[in-house]
Amino acid sequence: MSDFFKGLSKVQYEGPGSDNPLAFHHYNPDEIVLGKRMEEHLRFAIAYWHSFAWEGGDPFGGRTFERPWFDGGMDAAKLKADVAFELFSLLGAPYFCFHDADVRPEGESFAESRKRLEALADIFEKKIAETGVKLLWGTANLFSNRRFMAGAATNPDPEIFAYAAATIKANMDVTHRLGGENYVLWGGREGYETLLNTNLDQEMDQMARMLSMVIDYKHKIGFSGAILIEPKPQEPTKHQYDYDVSTVYGFLKKYELETEVKVNIEVGHAILAGHTFEHEVAMAAAHGIFGSIDMNRNDMQSGWDTDQFPNNVPEVALAYYHILKAGGFATGGTNFDAKLRRQSIDPEDLLHGHIGGMDICARGLKAAAAIIEDGTYDAFLAERYAGWGGAEAQAMLKGERTLEDIAGRVEAEGINPQPKSGRQEYLENLINRFV
Repeated sequence: MSDFFKGLSKVQYEGPGSDNPLAFHHYNPDEIVLGKRMEEHLRFAIAYWHSFAWEGGDPFGGRTFERPWFDGGMDAAKLKADVAFELFSLLGAPYFCFHDADVRPEGESFAESRKRLEALADIFEKKIAETGVKLLWGTANLFSNRRFMAGAATNPDPEIFAYAAATIKANMDVTHRLGGENYVLWGGREGYETLLNTNLDQEMDQMARMLSMVIDYKHKIGFSGAILIEPKPQEPTKHQYDYDVSTVYGFLKKYELETEVKVNIEVGHAILAGHTFEHEVAMAAAHGIFGSIDMNRNDMQSGWDTDQFPNNVPEVALAYYHILKAGGFATGGTNFDAKLRRQSIDPEDLLHGHIGGMDICARGLKAAAAIIEDGTYDAFLAERYAGWGGAEAQAMLKGERTLEDIAGRVEAEGINPQPKSGRQEYLENLINRFV
């Protein structure tokens, strides 16, 4: 054990009446919601990168956090692992997530970087056995190093494509070895800054080829988890190929990969794409590619991805409503892709951020379950589309009527339909009863 969290105890559920800031007020892992334990519904994971690798910098200033593992080699990486699993245990989080660059220092060569990753995997393996904390997903950082400034899978240099492929393989091997339940591909620089130096067709084909190799390798090694793509519209590149859920689905359909890949949806990325979070979740469910979520929030007065801890119960509740209606998480979960503010420099702040986020998600989950159990909202939706259950409507929908058939019936029967209220204000008030 390190002394980083010295004097801090495991966070316990004390209920909404407690005034203890280091206790859960709404997240009770054993509470039964729709027949299942809350912990099993939410499947919380802690992100290694924001909690332990991020230094608190911004575009106008550097490091504000002083962590004892920041300026060292493998010894510092081992200390970081100790502290990470202490935080996971203090929070009672069942899962964690990481990039390779989060957990090990970069080596002088690919081989050295791979060996360092495997050495950290040895440590993780022991800590997983000791604590019971599991790996929700692993991924490769293919965006920070300058070699990836023009992309990884989409890079115009085939040797960088090869380096990226080798890096993904190394991370898939470690994820598989540690019992990871998913493997995530986030194309941080899979896009372009300007079309003046970009061949779109070439780059899209390269990205599809990389993804196909990942799928093939998944089956070869017997990895039973899901392969997930995380959509993002912009930042760091001006335009990214995985703009949103629908864009990803179109890409998967084009290359006939839609049955092999799902999506990991982040709140902040949905906002940057001009959508709501629940829209992206609902769209993924409609396409049959919903996998997992990164939970956070954006500052609505800023035009970039601020990765703050969630505090908007209605937003979270509507997302969990669609998750529950889609059957809940299978291999996915709720990963806190959220970081402290650069002025929140104390170890205790890491607990406060996650406690608040876990409580908000618990409130959102319970509100979503209450909406479903009440049934009024679902009944409204069923009634609004009830006309499509009729014989003639079904015939039109199934392609049993031509355009001429339909036009003829409209004239013959004197059809002159009038619009009906969408009742948005009523529905907003209805939802607010539960949140």
